[in-house]
Amino acid sequence: MRKLATLLIAAGLVLGMAPKADAIDFKAKGNWMMDFEVGNNGKFTKTTGYNGKEDQFEAKQRVRLWLDAVASENLSGQVYFEIGKTTWGQNSNSGALGADDTCIKVRRAYIDWMIPETDVKVRMGIQGLGLPSYTMGKSQIMEDDVAGVTVSANFNDNVGLTVFWARPYNDNFDDSYEGYTGHNSNFMDNVDAFGLVIPLSFDGVKIAPYGMMAAIGPNAFKKWNSDGSYDRFGNTKGTSVSQMANGLLPAWGVMGSNGAGANDAKLTSYATAWWAGVTADITAFDPFRIAVDVMGGGVSWDKSRLNRAGWMATLLMEYKTDFGIPGLVAWYASGDDDDLGNGSERMPYLSVSNGDNDFSPYAFDGGKYIAREGVIGSSMTGTWGVGLRIKDVSFVENLKHALRVNLIGGTNDPGVLKKLYRMGDNYQYPVNKNAVGVENLYMTKGDTALELALSNEYKMYENFTIALDASYVAMWMSNDKYGGVKKQLSGVSTKHDVRDAWNIAVSFAYEF
Repeated sequence: MRKLATLLIAAGLVLGMAPKADAIDFKAKGNWMMDFEVGNNGKFTKTTGYNGKEDQFEAKQRVRLWLDAVASENLSGQVYFEIGKTTWGQNSNSGALGADDTCIKVRRAYIDWMIPETDVKVRMGIQGLGLPSYTMGKSQIMEDDVAGVTVSANFNDNVGLTVFWARPYNDNFDDSYEGYTGHNSNFMDNVDAFGLVIPLSFDGVKIAPYGMMAAIGPNAFKKWNSDGSYDRFGNTKGTSVSQMANGLLPAWGVMGSNGAGANDAKLTSYATAWWAGVTADITAFDPFRIAVDVMGGGVSWDKSRLNRAGWMATLLMEYKTDFGIPGLVAWYASGDDDDLGNGSERMPYLSVSNGDNDFSPYAFDGGKYIAREGVIGSSMTGTWGVGLRIKDVSFVENLKHALRVNLIGGTNDPGVLKKLYRMGDNYQYPVNKNAVGVENLYMTKGDTALELALSNEYKMYENFTIALDASYVAMWMSNDKYGGVKKQLSGVSTKHDVRDAWNIAVSFAYEF
């Protein structure tokens, strides 16, 4: 009995010394989206518009789920899952009969914590990271999910600071091929970005200057082929790899040794990229609002013909009224000259594949739901535009409308394409949109597009919205650019279907 009592007393002492576990508050949110659309993918099949393999009519769905584990205001974590986008009937994304294919993705997974006795917040893990933009809401330099660390703090009510380190790529280089096992796998293949944002807030004025630098390893995008050759920018372990290379290379991308491309470049050292900009939002003259973005950047490789540097500016002016918010939008981005040997004069970027571009819902990536978008491309580099819009128009309770009209042109010299076509059939840019370095339709100074977009949203219930979007992009391409659409250049045939792009989508969104 004495031994049993001793054991009970010891157990009580151990339990008494055990730390008290804090309760964790789990919070869930998410959205379900269903989309039914019909449309035409426009000019140059597989070059502009949505995926050329899609049917004219498509049915799609997507589910996103966020789970927050909150210990206190000083410590929390989030995991964010995405199921789809699933095309009904398609086996590869679990849309076919049986619906048992793998299509669940982890979009984000991070922890937030505060440094004790301070207002400094630290976020670690895969997170959404974007440079600020008060005009479009989406940065034209960096806007995506990425692994990294972000540290932010407010010095007072007017001045804050955010610094970050992001690692988009690392340990993806496989230095081996058939008959040979490499010894340098994952060597010098990292891409690291470091940046800061200084948000300034005053009465009626917000300003945010920012800067970012990136180091790009010479093997970051390298891929060995089975015959022992390699593609300098051909890493196929994920489509996002080639998408990043698209934003860092000249438009002519990967070409052979007789061209001006990159595969023949024996890169041995890190490339260096930089960006700087400022965005401002002026509401002091409410109901009148003005927003401006000015940004620029460059990337330097071992070979100067691969360098890329340029700038971009955007403007938004709008006026709140009782019937809606009419506004004017405008942008201009530098374009390439006709010299293939001096690199590109377009602004480089890391990623613009996430977020919504508030200027353009269809020509660029501005769709709110999962309907087709990006007819011209994701990036607005090498283009100019001016547009009129009116948002939040409502004549019936819970029903809103928005109308946008954008005139879009190119800022690239058409001489670039003439020189590329003279090189032969293998270099018929921009017909081959899948080539690394080709991020969107390459619009020259002789090209013009007109975008018309009408959006309608009906809030049927508190958490349920039905949307009807109708969009149209008409394009006028210069005759001399492709050698041309109406003639031949150096015997290279360049005739293509010249249909305009349009799409009508009905979307159903349940959000909680």
